[in-house]
Amino acid sequence: MRRLFPSDIDPVPAVVRLDRRSFSLAALALLISPNLALAEGKKRTLDIDARFLPQLVTSPYPEEPGTIVVAPQDRYLFLIEEGGFARRYGVGVGRAGLAFSGSATVGRKAKWPSWRPTDNMIRRNPKKYARHAGGVPGGPKNPLGSRALYLFRDGRDTLYRIHGTTEPWTIGKAVSNGCIRMVNDHVEDLYERVPVGARVVVIS
Repeated sequence: MRRLFPSDIDPVPAVVRLDRRSFSLAALALLISPNLALAEGKKRTLDIDARFLPQLVTSPYPEEPGTIVVAPQDRYLFLIEEGGFARRYGVGVGRAGLAFSGSATVGRKAKWPSWRPTDNMIRRNPKKYARHAGGVPGGPKNPLGSRALYLFRDGRDTLYRIHGTTEPWTIGKAVSNGCIRMVNDHVEDLYERVPVGARVVVIS
């Protein structure tokens, strides 16, 4: 893990500063382009508050480096770094994301994961979800986006996920379904930094 120096960090965490190495191009595209081309060829205004763009901040949590801390109510995910700093990402939070708290580990990771709506989702909105009861293969139209981290507790899947999204405009907001969603570019960066077995803490 790269050692961080004071010059890498804004003295005031509220000031937006992008990590040049990992996010400059992606963030620049978000700030400059008013539209995002979606997989199905449509366009929708992408409006993400600057505070939800990835940035390095002073860590608000005393966890060990390499730990992921999710703060669902604040719509942030932190990857704790060395030297008292953290890499902060904005997230969108679904109902499942508000129902889970405590510690877990990353039990597995997947690129372009497959997805199946839960039975509750199908019962709640069969018109929308029943057609996907057999599952949706990984790809640009999959609701889990380009990457997923699966959280386990005591060796068992908690069904809690940190994943990408096909709806990046929902970052920083509460959404009806899902767990913790991130912009695909951002979850891809997190995916490369976090190994299987990493500790995850979800703040209630």
